[in-house]
Amino acid sequence: MHPFDAAVELTPTHDDYLRGATHPAYANMVGPFGGTTAAVLLQAALRHPARLGDPVALTVNFAAPIGDGAFDVQARAVRTNRSTQHWTMALSQDDHVAATATAVFAKRRSTWSAPEAAPPRDLPAPHALPEATLAGRPAWVHRYDMRFVEGPLPDAFDDSEQPHSRSVVWVRDEPPRPLDFASLAALCDSFFPRVWMRRRTRTAIGTVSLTTYFHADAPMLAAQGDRPVLGVVRAQAFRDGYFDHSAQLWDDAGRLLASSHQLVYYRE
Repeated sequence: MHPFDAAVELTPTHDDYLRGATHPAYANMVGPFGGTTAAVLLQAALRHPARLGDPVALTVNFAAPIGDGAFDVQARAVRTNRSTQHWTMALSQDDHVAATATAVFAKRRSTWSAPEAAPPRDLPAPHALPEATLAGRPAWVHRYDMRFVEGPLPDAFDDSEQPHSRSVVWVRDEPPRPLDFASLAALCDSFFPRVWMRRRTRTAIGTVSLTTYFHADAPMLAAQGDRPVLGVVRAQAFRDGYFDHSAQLWDDAGRLLASSHQLVYYRE
């Protein structure tokens, strides 16, 4: 089993509840990598027998640290319409809620469609770029192959403030794994904290809330397979202990797969 599939594996227990467990391959500095937490909450709805369509939006709120070990997830469809379905999910340990989520699923219909956002152009191919240096990083970082075009994580935190926090990176699961909605949700959280990029200072951080919008349907994800996707990410403001963090993920044909926005706490 791929490590990611092991990390998001859930076993139904009763009613709308499922049981899972953290995985050491996706350990972070404190608790598990937030991307796998988001993926687990989405997976609970994806696996539910009442599911309608595919996800179009997911919001995860990280309420408390998640400890190593087992956890329970409740996934409940709170409203089902003709083509949309609204979900609430909650992850708990020892009867205490550690993360909550809402999701919207939908049956997509063929309509007029047009792109507006555009990816960077004339970029080097992933194989033409060196792999990111991962020595000394948390376990989860080693589960991604990252090839930076712009804005890599600094080799040293030297307190040299930079003019912006933008990064452009080719990224895929390591080892390679075909893209699906759960892994796409995790990839949207695979970018290093923007405050580290801007200030070159190892500041304590924690994601508070992460929202992902899925622009791709299942056939688009299947067509991408296990090839790297292009991530473009930057912050928009740092103020009074919080910053935002906006990202876009593109397939290698230049189609927008997902966009995400998160709010992150930081401490001096």
